[in-house]
Amino acid sequence: MSDDGGLSYKARRRWALVILLIGMPVYVVLAINLISWLDRPSMLVELIVYVLLGILWIVPFKFVFRGVGKADPDNPDQN
Repeated sequence: MSDDGGLSYKARRRWALVILLIGMPVYVVLAINLISWLDRPSMLVELIVYVLLGILWIVPFKFVFRGVGKADPDNPDQN
């Protein structure tokens, strides 16, 4: 296995689904609350914070999403 955190392909697909359906909405709510704590900064600062938060969420989950959109490498029957 290559740098996939020790998870099987099916496990990574399941975790990717959980992260996108549950984790992402929670993260969005937290990001919006973070901006509201900053007492409505300028549009540029707000944009920079949203862009950074939009990029940073994937860092801890990068190994889960790597290769998920491709065919299962453990199943030789797929084309």
